[in-house]
Amino acid sequence: MRELQFVRTGHLEWWERPDPVLEASGDAIVRPFVAGRCDGDTMPIHRHVSRAMQLGILAGFVDPVVASICGPVPFRGPFAIGHECVAEVLEVGPEVTGLAPGDVVVVPWAVSCGHCRECVRGLTAKCATTRENTLAAFGFGPASGSWGGMVADRLRIPHADHMLVRLPDGLDPLRVAAASDNLADAWRCVVPPLALRPGGSVLVLGGAAQSIGLYAAGLAVAHGAEVVDYVDHREERLAIAEKLGARPHRTGRKKLRAADIPPRRYDLAVEGTSTAVGVDLALRSLEPGGICTPVGYYLPPGTKVPLMHMYANDATLKIGVSNVRPILPELLEFVARTGFPAEQVTTLLADWDDAPDAYTAHTTKLVLHRPPLGVGAR
Repeated sequence: MRELQFVRTGHLEWWERPDPVLEASGDAIVRPFVAGRCDGDTMPIHRHVSRAMQLGILAGFVDPVVASICGPVPFRGPFAIGHECVAEVLEVGPEVTGLAPGDVVVVPWAVSCGHCRECVRGLTAKCATTRENTLAAFGFGPASGSWGGMVADRLRIPHADHMLVRLPDGLDPLRVAAASDNLADAWRCVVPPLALRPGGSVLVLGGAAQSIGLYAAGLAVAHGAEVVDYVDHREERLAIAEKLGARPHRTGRKKLRAADIPPRRYDLAVEGTSTAVGVDLALRSLEPGGICTPVGYYLPPGTKVPLMHMYANDATLKIGVSNVRPILPELLEFVARTGFPAEQVTTLLADWDDAPDAYTAHTTKLVLHRPPLGVGAR
């Protein structure tokens, strides 16, 4: 089978690998046919970061937890890349009862069992059964396990009855290409807190978390937020935010400044610039009792936050990897029921065979696709 490999910055290749097989009675074999490029994947693809991050870890300028996720030389190729996909079930083990060949499913980015203490608490990205290090995940390289990447002809999925979530009938897989990670990440930032603050106001700082910020803006509008302000420097993303119903605010330059933030206070802030300045400004933009959720990579070990301001304003900073699996049923049902146009965030739809070149594109959201096989379709 073919598997997309990140070889080095700006260079990806199809590599041949043995077909995966069922290793346990609860496994499934699936064939991805829609795959999204995660926002975080663009960092090593577009920038020479591996050696610099290794030296930064050794010098204390980069948090060492990065090495536990991405290896001692972070993002050093070759490794199988990709952790967002919609797939078709090809084969199931004898103990799999909820799935059958032909089912179309979303595969979460983090590998989880569904029954350990962490999974029962909803922390599926921290599953105690599957992870040997900080994370057990597709597409991050061997430091996060030997699961491979999702841009592949086949994947083995353990704990399949728990892991795989079937698409509702009639839901276009291209609409939820990012449900494995970025779309679900955006959901957890705005939908649960807006349920406690009906009609609340939302600020989204776009940038490094390119698609997450846009999905968050659109979901906030769709869930009745009174105001959704989207701040960014790139015209492509500002236009998408406006199309999704948010109010776009263009920054004068790539580096965010206090003058770029609209002069009001917000119930929720989604921080997607991956900068300490962004975190500080997002926290200072909150109404009393507001929540700020950063969704980027914050590499320095001493990222500062305005604790006294947070204390005085009763602010909450909620940060952590996204626990996608518990979110997926509600998210997919919402998109199927309302027709939420998540595909508007996709800026490049490319043929599966063109993945090595398409994955290097400088664009907001890449989605790869090919026809499903239709094996055992019901």
